[in-house]
Amino acid sequence: MTSTQKDQHGARSRRSQEADKPHRRKGEKTYSCDLCGKSFTRAEGLKRHQLIHNGFKPHSCDLCGKSFTRAEGLKTHQFIHSGVKPYSCDLCGKSFTRAGHLKTHQLIHSGFKPYSCDLCGKSFTRAEGLKKHQVIHSGFKPYSCDLCGKSFTQAGSLKTHQLIHSGVKPYSCDLCGKSFTQAEGLKKHQLIHSGFKPYSCDLCGKSFTQAGSLKTHQIIHSGVKPYSCDLCGKSFTQAGSLKTHQIIHSGFKPYSCDLCGKSFTYREGLKQHQLIHIVVKAHYCELCGKAFGQS
Repeated sequence: MTSTQKDQHGARSRRSQEADKPHRRKGEKTYSCDLCGKSFTRAEGLKRHQLIHNGFKPHSCDLCGKSFTRAEGLKTHQFIHSGVKPYSCDLCGKSFTRAGHLKTHQLIHSGFKPYSCDLCGKSFTRAEGLKKHQVIHSGFKPYSCDLCGKSFTQAGSLKTHQLIHSGVKPYSCDLCGKSFTQAEGLKKHQLIHSGFKPYSCDLCGKSFTQAGSLKTHQIIHSGVKPYSCDLCGKSFTQAGSLKTHQIIHSGFKPYSCDLCGKSFTYREGLKQHQLIHIVVKAHYCELCGKAFGQS
């Protein structure tokens, strides 16, 4: 067999082998990762993905030290430090560093939430949101605060919590001066000044600026008081109310009257007391002539 005939035979053999392979449709993801099951249309995509599992991240950011498996990841990350956010939402104006983040954000406006929790029914626009939420039901809280011991299901929640201990409150209300550790806290607070209370109680008609406040209020009508004081047995609908009550047993009275020195455990007690010093005593006892501020 001549060299030309051999080449022709080899070409026919390769074509025959390709024909024997299962036909792969365009866009079909035939390459799967053995470790996590993620699939890819090309072998190169799978190969790049597998770098994630080996933990090797050779590309580091000079500004914050964050590392990446690929140069593209580092390049995309560096946009954060530049402050440039070229992708803006037409509906709310929020800007993003990446087109993918804008696309994900736009799902919020669509109202489409295809991912639902089997345990509580809460829905999410993304599978990642549902996955994070489900950790709440597991009761697993691996992230603990070194200062107070409070635990969290997510690292981001712990990071947000730690701002409380720093004492830094960079977000201030222009109307009353109250400060907050987070922008979200300020935003919620500003609703108070607007006077807008869209959440109303079906039982008593009381209105609230936030849905969470309404939910907390509705516990009062249920009559359920799950939080009890270990010292006196008094029960409360909220954990915060129990905590406030327990100050009575501590004997700590941080609020003092400037005029007479009397101390109180709560600010409200001091405020009420101070009326004694300013109220006109218009009520007199007919027997002894002693005057009182109240009848």
